[in-house]
Amino acid sequence: MGHSASRHNNGAGAEPPLPSRFARFRTRLRLRHRHSARDSDRDRDGAAADSGSRPAVAVAADEFAGIARIRIVKADMRLKDKFFACLSLGERTYRTETSDNTHRPVWNSEKKVVVETNGPHIARISVFETNRFSKNTLVGYCEVDLFDLLTKDLDKEHIEDLALLDPSSSTNTMGTISISCHIEDPVETEQSFARRVLAIVDYNEDGKLSLSEFSDLMKAFGNGLAVNKIEELFRQADTNGDDIVDMDELAALLADQQEKEPIISNCPVCGESLGKYDNINDMIHMTLCFDEGTGNQIMTGGFLTDKQASYGWMFKLSEWANFSSYDVGLRSGSTASHILVFDRRTKRLVEEAIDGKIVLSMRALYQSKVGLTLIDTGVKDILKNLSEKQGKKMNSPESAKDIPKFLELFMGQINMDETKDPIESFKTFNDFFVRQLKPSARPIAYNDQNSIATCAADCRLMAFSSVDESTRFWVKGRKFSIEGLLGADVHCNELNNGSLVIFRLAPQDYHRFHVPVSGTVEKFVEIPGCLYTVNPIAVNSKYCNVFTENKRVVSIISTSEFGKVAFVAIGATMVGSITFLKEKGDYVHKGDEFGYFSFGGSTVICVFEKDAIQFDADLLANSERSLETLVQVGTTLGISKRKKELQVPELQK
Repeated sequence: MGHSASRHNNGAGAEPPLPSRFARFRTRLRLRHRHSARDSDRDRDGAAADSGSRPAVAVAADEFAGIARIRIVKADMRLKDKFFACLSLGERTYRTETSDNTHRPVWNSEKKVVVETNGPHIARISVFETNRFSKNTLVGYCEVDLFDLLTKDLDKEHIEDLALLDPSSSTNTMGTISISCHIEDPVETEQSFARRVLAIVDYNEDGKLSLSEFSDLMKAFGNGLAVNKIEELFRQADTNGDDIVDMDELAALLADQQEKEPIISNCPVCGESLGKYDNINDMIHMTLCFDEGTGNQIMTGGFLTDKQASYGWMFKLSEWANFSSYDVGLRSGSTASHILVFDRRTKRLVEEAIDGKIVLSMRALYQSKVGLTLIDTGVKDILKNLSEKQGKKMNSPESAKDIPKFLELFMGQINMDETKDPIESFKTFNDFFVRQLKPSARPIAYNDQNSIATCAADCRLMAFSSVDESTRFWVKGRKFSIEGLLGADVHCNELNNGSLVIFRLAPQDYHRFHVPVSGTVEKFVEIPGCLYTVNPIAVNSKYCNVFTENKRVVSIISTSEFGKVAFVAIGATMVGSITFLKEKGDYVHKGDEFGYFSFGGSTVICVFEKDAIQFDADLLANSERSLETLVQVGTTLGISKRKKELQVPELQK
């Protein structure tokens, strides 16, 4: 436009320069730890540990760490095929296009994601080889802690090379992948979105604006206040009075004004009304929307898990035809197609591996009146006989040949590096199935503090403060009750209206269960019954009463911190037996090995006396969404309401 840009006076009286981007980010991470300490104080007052898991509708201003730009550049693979990559963070997954390079795929795909100081920060990058017709195959993955990467003060264009781990063994690699990661902190993000708004009317793209151009923009997208602020903001930047200002300077002023008192009422890209939550969420919305609208982001979104993103056209066709659906929540009808759980460690949604034919058969048997009729006319006996025969088969030497097939079926979900004994030492399949882990594989949280209960199994967990809550969000069998679960010989008034936690073990899990609390074993009572599946498809069915009709063993543990605790080991389809390693009268310490299930999926339910335990907040929050939480033995379950030990540190999940 032929004029030099106006500049602010940087002399005396000017505001001090802002700290560097990484200094501000590190400050936010320090604040994160302070928040955690305050959460720990609340734990000691009876509240559970900080959840940080349930996605909020809006981002809290004091939790907003910035917007991360993650770019998946390329990979160097040991295999030759066509590949695509997925980026998963929290409950969102994004997918690149398929690369044409068969050995060294190049994607150069990026995505911007919101980073919260107490939100998900472990990103998983998965690489799949393509199969045009069905689901594609996972061949390598890596996990990236964004907090670690983003605090290294790396250059924006720095490329990080990471090993791609073999899904079947984390000690093997399948190649390397190159990524870059850069964070825009809140100040940068505010100014970035303002520059993009202003660029709409920078018709000649020279980086400078006139008053008339700025007025056109504000009149198009601004609110009533904008009319009064147009000239004021412009003149503040136009210090030499030539009616031309540098767009970067005006962007800084506009961002500052938008934060104090918004003047833009609608998103210039999608037209959505702003102001639903607060200024920082408006800014986040417009920043991400601009990237989508201008095509800067190449990755495709809309996926919950990397497995969903990997499915081929047959899955998409079944969704379109309403034969299946993909979401969290109760498993009923078509929603019983896929089981999603929330990984507590990574704060990420994952899909549970289960054969499609088995899903269809369980839906037919447990989700309909016809299936109920079949159960009542002899199917329960068939399931019991089948389970007994399968149990005997899995104890035979010939069954050992099924171990490699089992590991392949659940590739990426069984870590053999944690197993105490080498795979060749297992003489039968059941020897492998009830395998022990190395002592260091499952450390027990706060082992010396009995007021903190820990998780009893590697499992998918649901926690409820009452039976009413459990039947509202999860257990849909019409006859479920504490008395029905424990049986007349064990049920006592202290456990009426108590809290309960359900530990569901899938076939791929470590199948030894451990004691969640310290105390004395009062009794064991065996209750005969059926062997229905404990899969959510059956548990969520109103036609089936899994927990009160299945075979189970009930034990009572008497504790100083929680009163009486009922520990119920429940058999299921294909479970050969339930074995306890302790006896009546034994004193058990939390984390001690209590017993194991032979082949099959199975469940443990613990019932606590009313108001005896405060479950961790993240477990309760997920359970209220009808979403199971993937946990490991020894991680925190909750804290005693009755006997709190002094100076309980922040609970480590």
